[in-house]
Amino acid sequence: MLNFDFYSPARIVFGRGTEKEIGALLKPHASKVLLHYGGGSIKKSGLYDTVTASLKKAGIAFTELGGVQPNPRLTLVHEGIALCKREGVELILAVGGGSVIDSAKAIAMGVYYDGDIWDIYESGDSVSRALPVATVLTIPAAGSEASGDTVISNEAEELKYGYSSAHLRPLLSVMNPELFFTLPKEQLGYGVADIMSHVFERYFTNTTHTDLTDGLCETVLKTVIKNAPLALANMSDYDAWSEIGFAGMVAHNGLVGMGRDEDWACHMMEHELSAIYDIAHGAGLAVLTPAWMKYVYRDNISMFVQFAVNVMGVKGSYREPEAIILEGIERLSAFFRSLGLPSTLAELGIDDSKLELMAKKATNIHFGEESPIGGLKKLFWQDALAIYRLAR
Repeated sequence: MLNFDFYSPARIVFGRGTEKEIGALLKPHASKVLLHYGGGSIKKSGLYDTVTASLKKAGIAFTELGGVQPNPRLTLVHEGIALCKREGVELILAVGGGSVIDSAKAIAMGVYYDGDIWDIYESGDSVSRALPVATVLTIPAAGSEASGDTVISNEAEELKYGYSSAHLRPLLSVMNPELFFTLPKEQLGYGVADIMSHVFERYFTNTTHTDLTDGLCETVLKTVIKNAPLALANMSDYDAWSEIGFAGMVAHNGLVGMGRDEDWACHMMEHELSAIYDIAHGAGLAVLTPAWMKYVYRDNISMFVQFAVNVMGVKGSYREPEAIILEGIERLSAFFRSLGLPSTLAELGIDDSKLELMAKKATNIHFGEESPIGGLKKLFWQDALAIYRLAR
C-alpha cells in the first residue's frame, strides 16, 4: 500500500425531501448565490420551484444561469464567471448531474482567476481559491457531488480536459433518490457505466497489499450490478436508487483509490470520443472499458482473475486463468448491454476516420510530446489506437 493523504470535507445530506432544506443549509454560508442548472427538466419536475422557494424562505438572494449541456461547454462557463463577478455571488448552487456540477466548479475557480479559465485546464496549474459550491443532485453518475474534479469541453477546439483541486470539493451536497425517479432509462445506463468506471480506474492496479480498498471497490461494483436492474425494472424503486446514488458518491470521492496507483486510461480515451462526437460519457465508457480490459489483462493476470471471480462471479479452473478473465469481461459487456448500453463504436456512429487522431490526442503526441496514459499498463498512441480498433 502506498502513502496517501485523504481529505473529503463534502457534507452529504441524504434522504427523502432533503432538497427542501437547501436554503437553511446554505444560510450560514452565503447571502447571494448563483443557481446553476441544465435544461428545462428541473422546471418541469417542480424541483426549480422547490429550491427557489427554499432559498427565498431562508432570505438568500439568487441569480441564475441555466443551459448546461452534457459535456459542459466552456462558453457557458465564461458567461457564468462574468455573471458571478457582476452580481457579487458568494456561492454557486448546482442543481443537476455531473455536467452541471462540473460547470459550477469551473465557474467557481474562474471568478478568482484573472486569465481565461481554460488556461488552468490546459496547464494543470494549481489554484489557491474558488467560490464554494453546493449541489442538489438529480443524476447519480459522475460523483462530482463529493469530488474535487471537474471536466469541461472546449467546443471550438474539440477538446475535453479534466482538472482537480481540493478547493473544488463541494461544501455540501443534497441527495434525495426520489429526484432520480423521472430520469430517462438511458440515463440510468450511462450513470451506472460512469460509476463503475470510476471504480475500475482505481481497482485495476499493480499496487499490492491493498486488501481493504480491493474489498471496497468490489462491494461498490457488486452493489451497482445488483441494484441497476431493479431500478431499470421500476424507476421509482427508492431503495435501488439509494444504493446506486450512494455508490456513485463513494466511487469518486477518493476513498476507494487510497494507497494504490490509479489508471484513468479509459477516461482519457473516452474524453476524445465525447469531445469530437459529443456522445454521452457513460456510453463511451461502456464501449471502451471491455476493449481496454482485453488489451491489458495479460499485464496483471491475477488482478483480472480476482475481478472475474469476486465481482462477476465466474467459476472455473485456476489453471486456465485466461478463460476466467475473458468470461468475466464478457459478463461485464452483457451487463452493460442489459442496461441498453452500446457495445461498439459503430453503434455510436463512430467510424475509423478519426481513431488515429483521437489516439494521438489522448496521449498528447498530437500536441508535440507524447505522454503515455494509464497506470496498470502504460499506453502509447499505438496502444490507444489498438483499443479503439478493438472497440469498433
